[in-house]
Amino acid sequence: MRGNDEDLLMIPGPTNVAESTLRAMSRQMINHRGKEFGEILTECTENLKKVFRTKNDLFILSSSGTGAMEAAIANILEPGDKILCPTYGKFSDRFKLIVDAFGGAPVELPIEWGDAPEPGLIEEALDREDNIKAVTITQNESSTGVRVPLEDISKIVKKHDVLFIVDTISSMGGDHIPVDDLKIDMCISGAQKCFSLPPGLAFISVSEKAWEVINRTKRRAFYFSLPAYLKSYKKDPPETPYTPALTFYYALQNSLRLLLREGLDNVITRHQKAAQATRGAIQALELEFFPKREDLYSVTVTAVRIPNGVQDKELRGTMQKEYGVLISGGQDKLKGKIFRIGHMGQVTEKEILTTIYALEKSLKKQGQRIELGSGVEAAIKAFT
Repeated sequence: MRGNDEDLLMIPGPTNVAESTLRAMSRQMINHRGKEFGEILTECTENLKKVFRTKNDLFILSSSGTGAMEAAIANILEPGDKILCPTYGKFSDRFKLIVDAFGGAPVELPIEWGDAPEPGLIEEALDREDNIKAVTITQNESSTGVRVPLEDISKIVKKHDVLFIVDTISSMGGDHIPVDDLKIDMCISGAQKCFSLPPGLAFISVSEKAWEVINRTKRRAFYFSLPAYLKSYKKDPPETPYTPALTFYYALQNSLRLLLREGLDNVITRHQKAAQATRGAIQALELEFFPKREDLYSVTVTAVRIPNGVQDKELRGTMQKEYGVLISGGQDKLKGKIFRIGHMGQVTEKEILTTIYALEKSLKKQGQRIELGSGVEAAIKAFT
């Protein structure tokens, strides 16, 4: 039996962290108002812009991804403002909760979990509702394994001249999301997913149009005040308005160097192959995907219905205790109904094959009639 310190994390975050990144975090503290930190902040910000594929302002927040979600809403919202929030999973629903918490009027567009918002439904809602200030979209709904195509939604949002706020927390750096080409006004991401970092940092890009709205908004955040970040970034040397999580910046600097050295397109291709291999294995094992259509399958997490006769906790418990592989169960209304395999960050053929082998053996131990090796063989084909 393997110990927890050896477990292979195949969950939708946090993900496995490279040894060089872990070592980078062991550096001694520096003055967070000095030149050395200013250089780290500048390098990390510019490299993040390359990953986001944006020329917009971009800020690094010492928080989880939810902090960046809150920053996006808190900086544009005044009491009573209407935000259109399609909800189709745990994290798209979080936007609605944040809008409500800040005194806004969320206009919910409920969609069945496992599905994605259709552009036509968003257009109908924008035509029907007056004075919508922004539309929120979670591009990769990791609670359901659904990836939302953004191109057509972006065109509709821009046609109606409202802000386009997109959560890419579990996909940026692993999927193709060109922020400027998609005309995303506020794009949000987090450290512990495709960036292969420990939890603790979030990222948000801000377009010129978003700044126009922010600058005429009376109610703002304090800790997550984007104008405060802009002012601090313009100092010489650049700094953050409040104390940054220094060790995480060390890690971010190293992780981004690794990512760009591999090449963003190569990293995305690696994620795509990992997704294809995982899906090929699931099909070979004759299991059922949770997303309703193949065109909605996520690049970074695969959600699978738990087959009849299989107990969720026993399946995942066996995988961890006997094979040292940790996968996730379902959240909220999907608890006990699905399992989720994360394939993001520092994930290669080795990790995928290890996971599928553990899944096969664990399913077999629960009496499932599967052909051992069929899933692994299908996964290998996807990598060749």
